[in-house]
This record gives sequence, C-alpha cells and structure tokens, in this order.
Amino acid sequence: MTTKEDATKAELSATNLERLNENIAKMEDLTERLVAAVAKKRRIDPNLQAPGHDLYMKAAAAYVTEMMQNPSKLIEHQVSYWGKALKHFVEAQEALARGKLQAPTDNTPKDPRFSNPLWQTHPYFNYIKQQYLMSAEAISNAVKDIDGLAPRDAKRLEYFTQQIVDLMSPANFLGTNPEALERAVATDGQSLVDGLENLVRDIEANDGEILVTLANREAFQVGGNLATAPGKVVFRNRMLELIQYAPTTETVYATPILIFPPWINKFYILDLTPPKSLIRWLVGQGYTVFVVSWVNPDASYAEVGMDDYVQEGYLAAIAEVKAITGEDKVNAVGYCIAGTTLALTLALMQKRGDTSVRSATFFTTLTDFSDQGEVGVFLDNDFVDGIEREVTQKGFLDSFFMSRTFSFLRSNDLIYRPAIRNYMMGEAPPAFDLLYWNGDSTNLPARMVVEYLRGLCQEDRFASDGFEICGERVHISEVRLPLCAVACETDHIAAWAASYEGVRKMGSTNKTFILSQSGHIAGIVNPPDKKKYGHYVNDAPMKDLSAAAWRESAEFTEGSWWPRWEAWLKRRSGKQIPARDPGVGARAPLGDAPGTYVLGEKAS
Repeated sequence: MTTKEDATKAELSATNLERLNENIAKMEDLTERLVAAVAKKRRIDPNLQAPGHDLYMKAAAAYVTEMMQNPSKLIEHQVSYWGKALKHFVEAQEALARGKLQAPTDNTPKDPRFSNPLWQTHPYFNYIKQQYLMSAEAISNAVKDIDGLAPRDAKRLEYFTQQIVDLMSPANFLGTNPEALERAVATDGQSLVDGLENLVRDIEANDGEILVTLANREAFQVGGNLATAPGKVVFRNRMLELIQYAPTTETVYATPILIFPPWINKFYILDLTPPKSLIRWLVGQGYTVFVVSWVNPDASYAEVGMDDYVQEGYLAAIAEVKAITGEDKVNAVGYCIAGTTLALTLALMQKRGDTSVRSATFFTTLTDFSDQGEVGVFLDNDFVDGIEREVTQKGFLDSFFMSRTFSFLRSNDLIYRPAIRNYMMGEAPPAFDLLYWNGDSTNLPARMVVEYLRGLCQEDRFASDGFEICGERVHISEVRLPLCAVACETDHIAAWAASYEGVRKMGSTNKTFILSQSGHIAGIVNPPDKKKYGHYVNDAPMKDLSAAAWRESAEFTEGSWWPRWEAWLKRRSGKQIPARDPGVGARAPLGDAPGTYVLGEKAS
C-alpha cells in the first residue's frame, strides 16, 4: 500500500470518526427531547393498559393447583425445555472449541422476524435467535397446558402471554438485531439519529405514549390524492355529511345505493385511490351512489348514543336519499360497526312498518356476538370498565385507544416491525395509502361506546332477548328483507364464522353469503382488475348449515367478489333512467366531495 493510499485511508477514517461523534452529540440532544416528551405522558387508567389482576391470579392459582396435583406435567415441561437449551449450548460450545466460528445446526421454524441472513449464519445472532424461539415455544406450551381455567380466561391468558413473548423478541432490541447494527455502522450512527428523531416525533405527537407511525403523513392528502371521486355534499347535520357522487354513465339504475361506513374510521377506505375505489367502480356500473361521512366527535358529543346514530344518521340519510332521488326505496350497505347498526335500524323499520330499504348488504359485520373472535380478549369487564371510566371523564374515547387496540391484534405486523424500521433502522415510514387511512382514526362518543360494548358486545342482546333502540326492543330475527353479507376469511376483527351465524339468525328468507379471501380491509377493497383474492359461495340454505359445513361445501371462484355482488344488486335496483347529477333537484350542494367532516371540521 502506498503512502498516498495510507493518507487517504486515514483521512476517511478521521472523517468517519468525526461524523460518528457528531451523531453521538445529536443523539444526546434528542435524548433530552425524549425525556421531556415522556415526562408529559398523560395518566391512563391501568385497565386500559393491561388486563385486570384477577386474570393473573386465576392463572397463578390454576398453575399451583396443577403443580400440586400433577407435578409430572410440570417436570416434563421443564426437562424438555432444559434439555433443548442445554443441547443447543453444548453444540455451540463444541463448534467454538473446534475453532469453527459458525452457527450450529438450526432446526427452528422459519420466522419473518429473522429473515436477515445473519440470523442464520452468525453464531452469536443465531444462538440468541434459537434460544428465544425455544423459550417462546416452552412458554406457549406451558400456558396452553394449564388446566382449571375457564375457556375465556384461558384464551385471554394465551393472548396476553403471547404479547409478552413477541415483545421480547431479540429482533426488537438494537444490541441483538444484526440488521440494525450493520446499518448503524455503515451510516456512522446516522440511522440511529434518524431513528431517534422518528421515536421522539411519535412520542411528542401522542402525549408521551408510543404509537408507531405506519405511513408517510406527507405523502397523502384527503381530497388531493385520496378520496378523489367527484361528488357533492348534499346534506349535513350534526352526525353526518351525505355525499352524492357524480355519474359516469348516461343512464343509471333507478334505486340508489346508500353506503354507511364505520364511524370508527373514515369513509374513504372505499375511495382510497382511483384503482382501489369501490365508490368509483359502483358509479361506473351505472348506480347512483350516496355515502355517509360521519362527524369526528369531541366532548360536546358525550351524550350521543346508538339512538342518535340510528335516528340522525341512518333514518335521516335514508329519508334524504329518497327525497333527492324521488325514489321510495334505497339499497343500503353497512360496513363493520355500521353494518351492525344497519341491522338494528332494519329491525326497527320492520317494527314500524317502514319499507324504505329494498335490500341490505353487510360488509364484515357482527350481529351475533356470542363468538367475539380475536378482539374478544379486550371485551371483558376489566377493559370495558376502564373505557367507561375514561369516557365518563373525557366525554369521548380518544382514537388513540382504538388504534392501539387494533394494532395489538397484529402486533408483529403493526407495532414491532414498523418500530424496527422507523426507530432502529432510521427509515421513513412508507407512502402506503391503506396504512395512512389506518392512522387517520376517529373518536367515539362516550354514551355510544358504553352502549355498544355493554349491550351488544358483552351481553349480545340483539341476538338474544333484544336490544333497545329508539324506544323499541328489536331482535335479529326482525331483519327480513333480501340481504347479502360479505365476510373475510382471515378477518381478526369480525371473524367470518361469527358473521355467518348472525346472518343465519336473521329473519330474511332471501340470503346470500360470500366469503372473501384475506382480511377485514384487503378482503373488501379488492378490485376485480387486481385479480388478487378469490371468494367462496354456497347456494345451500344457510339455516341447514353450520359455518364449518357451509365452508366445506362452498365453491371457490378466482377473483374479486365485486362483480358477483353487483349482479345480485342489479336485480334489486329497478329500471334504467337518465343519470342524476348531484345537487340537482331537492337539495342544493353544500360543497364538493369529500366534504369537511372527513377533514376533522364541523359545521358552524
């Protein structure tokens, strides 16, 4: 090596060292900001942070009883785990003694958290990974084998134990994540500075709590590159804005479509970008489409309950659509909680003799809560009591809590991997429209939250002895009009089998059930030209088949369910008439779509 090359190398080394020192100084400054942000952390009810102590007391009592009555099971678990751990240690030691700096044999299952090659090839990181996976398996088996717990308590114990196990993954810590360490070295610590800036930003934005930013907030604008379908706001009250979309065909079906999205999130999940927009697609098939955009409530909505959503939301919107179009019936669609409330509304209308709805479609809707699915771990009294105390004090349930809860249902995908990317790798969140929408959450009114969680989720009144709404006791069997229900195979919020049971209990004699592949969102936002997810149908009467039997004999079709649903809808939409321009006739337009409520504004 020449003297010139030595000098160049020394200069580069000095530059790198200088840059590293600068980044260390930046991290010290950021740490001060981090401490200040955490110091402002709001006080949150303990029951909104973790399950009640009684769950752990039950688990401990069951474990001690098991240990006393069946010590051989405990010994078997421990010996099996110790044997695997010791064997792994010995193999690693033998490899080192032979001078082989290589990972020992690895028979652990593939895991996307450990996809970096160093988890397989580097002896240190491979050893940590294998020990973690062995320990995780041992903990999981021990918890599953505890006898003496009620099935609901056992399910909750397994879930929250798994949360702790997932948290402790070596991939989640800088010192044991080879990819993050490599990035830190390659960037002279710049990745750690960027990551710490991302962490501080998220904590400052959430009052001292960590809520990982999933999407680049600067990449999207509602009304700019999201929610761009042309239309007009044609009605507004304190609960909603009603949007009528501009036609793209010369004629349309006479019967309009009225879509009720969930008010837990914002309506533009159905109008993300033009290629993904169900709203644009329906308009393109020749339908007059109306969509409700719900208000984002604050403390002034504390006394708004389920009655108000039905009276000032559903019934008001149906009446307005009828007045605007001059039609005496609409085809109604409800998504998730909005589907649940649509079913309540239809049962109420049945009692009142109101025939304003010709057909109903339910997207990922629960009406029978006897099986609460994965989200049921958060529906015991410990959490619901905590929510009730929170909303009683504040007047509404902050969107933070719903976002965090749903994220924990898929913690590896929606918490830990994004946290690794943002905080340890120092990367910017991706420009992903669906994740942007996911983070654009809404608050929930105090009274409505408690009524929904107590009366529907916990007590399952609608499917049992009846639910009180607008002065009437309504029952699921009173939903009697033609209906189509779409559930999603891997839905972690509204389990498809539970959705099926609710539809099966409805009083309609004309039912169509469609099971889409994928989950709560991707299974619904599934445009035909993507040719991504298929769906299942079964013509056999639902009353004769359990969910499992229906699925076993169902016919699979490649591609989106949208065309199948449209064919069903077409038969219930009347004749073709000249297309209707929004805001023409009974209601003057109040503004352009997507309106103001979706932006967080309220009418003055």
